[in-house]
Amino acid sequence: MDQYDAYIQKFKDLKIAVFGDVMLDRYLIGEVGRISPEAPVPVVDLKEERLVAGGAANVAANIDGLGSKAVLISVVGTDREGEELLGLLETLNIEADGIASVEGRATTVKTRILSGSHQIARVDRERVLDIGGSESREILDHFESIIEEIDVLVISDYGKGTAEEKTVARLITLAKKNSVPVLVDPKGLDYTKYMGATVLTPNRKEALEYYHSESKGKGGIEEAGVHILEQLDIEHVLITLGPEGIAVFSSVDETVSLKASARTVFDVTGAGDTVIATLAAAVGAGADIETAARIANIAAGEVVGKIGTTPIGIDGLRAALTEDAVGESHAA
Repeated sequence: MDQYDAYIQKFKDLKIAVFGDVMLDRYLIGEVGRISPEAPVPVVDLKEERLVAGGAANVAANIDGLGSKAVLISVVGTDREGEELLGLLETLNIEADGIASVEGRATTVKTRILSGSHQIARVDRERVLDIGGSESREILDHFESIIEEIDVLVISDYGKGTAEEKTVARLITLAKKNSVPVLVDPKGLDYTKYMGATVLTPNRKEALEYYHSESKGKGGIEEAGVHILEQLDIEHVLITLGPEGIAVFSSVDETVSLKASARTVFDVTGAGDTVIATLAAAVGAGADIETAARIANIAAGEVVGKIGTTPIGIDGLRAALTEDAVGESHAA
């Protein structure tokens, strides 16, 4: 824990901008006691309904939970769900002046039905639509107006159209011009729009799909990480591997593998958001990429032991880091 404390102490001094697709996560939680006579499906006796900020908004919530100031830049629809999401953000310590309400755009909603710790079903309501020129200009103008206050930029691309190619490229250019590190959680097969970012954090499936679409080869994680570094002018690539942890690539001949630290896995929902949020805070605090990745890896292990979209908290992170340090000392 002592090796990380100096960085964690600096989290409270950071202001981190998050740009990307926001969504509303709705949880319907109950108990299954019987099978429906109408069809062979479980009947859930509803006990609780919970609304949570999801997507890029969950990244911002994680940043807030770590004690840093989160600034969220995105778009929502002029619908009830958009209002509910904005209302949620008001209850959090998240600066949401950079969120535009857009006519004709549907706010993405993911509804999960749970019985205990088991997810029964998920229902998505979304409309994938690239932002228009006026929304892009509004986003860029807002980012330019706050750039001197920002320590790190996170781009959280969920493929819903907010992280449109030209907007992303311009944000990265603006950030680099002002010496602001850019961390990207990518989506899709077009990684060229992330060219020049500081860190890219695809998961295993995303990294391999991108690599195989580019190379037509059948290589694995090692080849995918090196390929991304070489092709996209990225300083570091972190590939999240689920139960196997994280692979960190910083050059074509340097790879660090970090084992996952989760003791019990209930739900991986939002784990990638926790990784990039914690990574951003650690990088902003001055940690080198390997140290930042270790802290983020331990943070992810903490949240997958909980049910649903659950942001990391600074106390939870400290406890997880302490537990990990104790585990390492016993192993030694």
